[in-house]
Formats: sequence, structure tokens, C-alpha cells
Amino acid sequence: MRIAVFGKQFGEVFFNACKSLFNILKDNNVDVVIHKPFYDFLLTSVKMKPEVDAFFTHHDDIADVDLVFSIGGDGTFLEAVTYVRDKGIPIVGINSGRLGFLADISQGEMKVALREVLDGKYRLRQLDLLVLETNGNHFGDYNFALNELAISKRDSSAMITIHTYVNNEFLNSFWADGLIISTTTGSTAYSLSVGGPILHPDSKCLIITPIAPHNLNVRPVVVPNDVEVTLKVEGRDSKFLASLDSRSEVFDNSVNLKVKKAGFSINVIELDGHSFFTTLRNKLMWGVDKRN
Repeated sequence: MRIAVFGKQFGEVFFNACKSLFNILKDNNVDVVIHKPFYDFLLTSVKMKPEVDAFFTHHDDIADVDLVFSIGGDGTFLEAVTYVRDKGIPIVGINSGRLGFLADISQGEMKVALREVLDGKYRLRQLDLLVLETNGNHFGDYNFALNELAISKRDSSAMITIHTYVNNEFLNSFWADGLIISTTTGSTAYSLSVGGPILHPDSKCLIITPIAPHNLNVRPVVVPNDVEVTLKVEGRDSKFLASLDSRSEVFDNSVNLKVKKAGFSINVIELDGHSFFTTLRNKLMWGVDKRN
């Protein structure tokens, strides 16, 4: 088995677990391809030198691997997606801190989970992405997102107006601080924090959620994910901000933005005892009584 390992910096609380992870991979004769900046972090900060077979710095460098391990939080997982792209390689999210929706294997269950992963005892879940098209090709080859596209103003003063069309039919002109077009995976991310609904990842929808709308009767709208959403932005400033997951670009008011479902999906593993609903309860602490 050949596994690519991608990660970011983490705290001392995960140092021993990280060493254990690489020891397990070594004991199981796994060929490891590691992201070079992450390897450098392990050398200098964690004081460990894992046995690796190769390094990668570009998405083309991991074309021949069976799995991708993402070590970090949900943000790290989203960055790992930019390396996997349309290759169909399953991603394993190992959380180095608190429980995540995407990086949902915690430190305490890591050893058992790794055993199940290496033995192939898991299910695959496909997660839809969205793609952004602009007449300026602002994001180049990175014009996709697993969570959301967020349109926002660049300063803290005047609101902006986002004229929104669904399959060329006018929906609304949102007068707000911004607008989020979210996938179902992203329904538990930025969209949730501004009042959007939680949707199951298999729902096949997009969520249109305004950010701090001027009119309080303007609510999030759920639409099928086979539509094309067109956005035209205007405001006092002539330039605005577009963000795909953690990647941002500035665009001006002459740019039309078209959002639709991407032509590929991301495979993630799901272990026994893990599901969207269990992660939802644990992450949001539903049913926990804090009074005692």
C-alpha cells in the first residue's frame, strides 16, 4: 500500500500520537509519500524523522497512491482536497486537535481506526464540490470548493448588493455584508455560522445564505445542485472579495460569477461507528447537559 501524508503544524498534545502513526505505517510496510513542508515541520518541531519513500509538493506528485492522510483539522482537510482534485483517491481525516466534521478520526481512536483503514474495513462516501467560473479566470486551476464560495465586501463600512439568478431566473438582490453559496458538506461550516440550515451530505443541494442581510425577512434558500447560480455584485467600492474555502481573490464589479456543481467529487472514508449524525451530535454537543 502507498499512502500520501499531508499535514500542517500542530501542538505538542499530538506529538506522541504522530510518532505512533508513522510507526504503525512502518510496521505495516506502507510506502509513505509525504508533503515536503510537513516533513520539515516534523524534523524541526516534533524532532522525528519518519521513514518516507518520496516527497510531494504538487498535485501531480500523488497520482499513484491508494489513500491520502490529512493530519490536522478541517482546514487542513480542505487544503488536502486541492492536491487530490479529480483523482478519486480517498482521503482519511485524522484530527490533531478537536473533533472535526471532515477530520473526524480523533487522537484517542487513531490506533484502532488506522488498523481498520489498513485492513480495508471502511465505506466510501462521495462529497460533491462546486466550481466557480468567471470571465477573468480568477482562481485558475483552483476554482473549486468542497465547502463554499463566499462573496463579501473588503471593508467594514457599506453593505454590498449581490444580484442573484438561478438558471438565469432572477432570485433576489441581496443587500448584505456578503453571500455564501454552500455545498451540503459546507452546511456545517461558514453557512451554519450565519444562520444557514444543516443538510445531510447526500442531499444534492446548494444553499444560498446571505451574510448579515439588511432585510431580516430574507432567509437562506436551498436549491438543487444541478442548477447554475449567477452573481453580479455592486456597491460603493468597485472591488470585492471572493473566497473558495480558504483561497481568496479580489474581483471588480465588471465580473460575473457563475457557480455550479463540479464535474468530480471527493471520496472520504467512513468507519464503523462513524456517520454524519454521530459526528453532528459530538461536534455540536447535542444532548449534553452543561448544568451539572
